[in-house]
Amino acid sequence: MTESVLVTDVTIGDRAGRAVRVEDGRITWLGDAAGAPSAARVVAGEGALLTPAFVDAHVHATATGLALTGLDLHSSLSLGDAVASLRSHAEATPAGVVLGTGWDETGWPEGRGLTRADVDAVVGDRPAYLARVDVHSATVSTALLDRIPGIAHLPGFSPDGQLRLDAHHAARQAAHGAVDATQRGAAQRAARTAAAALGIGSLHEMAGPEVSGADDLAGLLGIAATEPGPRVLGYWGELAERGGLDVVRELALVGAGGDLFCDGALGSHTAALSRPYSDRPETAGHLRFETASLVEHVRACTRAGVQAGFHVIGDAAVDQVLDAVGAVVDELGAAAVRACRHRLEHVEMVSPAAVQRLRDWGMVASVQPAFDAAWGGDAGMYAERLGVERALGTNPFADLADAGVALALGSDAPVTPLDPWGGVHAAVDHHTPGSGLRPFDAFDAATHGGWHAVRAEHPRGPLAVGAPADLALWATSETLSAVLAGRGRPACLLLLVAGAPVPDAGA
Repeated sequence: MTESVLVTDVTIGDRAGRAVRVEDGRITWLGDAAGAPSAARVVAGEGALLTPAFVDAHVHATATGLALTGLDLHSSLSLGDAVASLRSHAEATPAGVVLGTGWDETGWPEGRGLTRADVDAVVGDRPAYLARVDVHSATVSTALLDRIPGIAHLPGFSPDGQLRLDAHHAARQAAHGAVDATQRGAAQRAARTAAAALGIGSLHEMAGPEVSGADDLAGLLGIAATEPGPRVLGYWGELAERGGLDVVRELALVGAGGDLFCDGALGSHTAALSRPYSDRPETAGHLRFETASLVEHVRACTRAGVQAGFHVIGDAAVDQVLDAVGAVVDELGAAAVRACRHRLEHVEMVSPAAVQRLRDWGMVASVQPAFDAAWGGDAGMYAERLGVERALGTNPFADLADAGVALALGSDAPVTPLDPWGGVHAAVDHHTPGSGLRPFDAFDAATHGGWHAVRAEHPRGPLAVGAPADLALWATSETLSAVLAGRGRPACLLLLVAGAPVPDAGA
């Protein structure tokens, strides 16, 4: 049992002078501060804003922590910048595998990305893995390639060290497999600490054999269960026919999905499209599985009452998964499928017909508004890859919400940074007029939407008696309406997770 905590004299929503009492991990009282009951601990809010804690519905904690503690190339403005950052990092960390993430050549004056020769010239005989910003391709060193027998024969291999598809997955597994348990634990703790400082109370960890191993996920869940900080709700992205459901049961996970990669990413030309890429018309991307395998996965999950999930970015991948779900609806009935609340991750290109199927089958769209902020619009990377017309149709958040599709917001960190307020604002300030969410809808998708996505929402909402006491206190005397309208990013003063204050999470 946790001690009772009373947070008093706060603004909740648009009402000042309020208080909340929590005990045993849940809200037990909510009302005017003048009539608040006693509690073992009283936190004087002094007019600050109290909200539900954020839920980041799609993260990769170890990779995020490694980016926070390792080589972050997101800010590199040129190939030369990236190479210089790599050199500085390699000199500062003279032993072990070199891990980096975030390089994006689309705006670099050199007109190309990192190659194996660039990396080898800096790291010599050290293994190195440098993920592109979309984390669906990477440049690796010769020393890492030498550790992976047969990689030259895998789809997506290139002699210049820029790997995609199966070759990239093999390289990522090898690189992250070289990280020892101590380094991995430190990275996971760094990710949870960073999330807590931003008012994030829950993280949906999207693990899988091509992202992070079962040992990595088990270690993260162990840390979350024994150390203060954000909750971690785990998913495992592996088909049932390959043993994915066994891992879900062994680790008591939320679902069998998440980053179950049905396609790749737009930046790497590996997202599966119904029409070819505009800047590479010889390809329309790649579907990674036969539809029959996806049908079997959805069927097995639905029969077991387990939530399934899929990484789908291109419209061809979205339609393939929905065809598989539809086959199971025909076999087991819509009610059985709706009860599982199966989810799609990213779902960046989606037709009106697909939106309707998502709604009819009670599915969740787990989306990343920062993708539009980074690459959307008529002059961004999506326009380069897809042409302006298709690019402006990506990430249609308003269409999904207006149709009644449940939305949950996430970052896909380290693809884009942990930044919940930024995600809310990006969902509102969509590059395409009419595609963004209303401010309160965006905030709801970033908080309550995450609970709905794991089938654990409170029926009266996240700020109601009986709801889990995951709360964030923000350094502003403004109302929530004013913060949303002004696009503010207030600092987190206090984070409660299951009613317990998280040490060092706020000021």
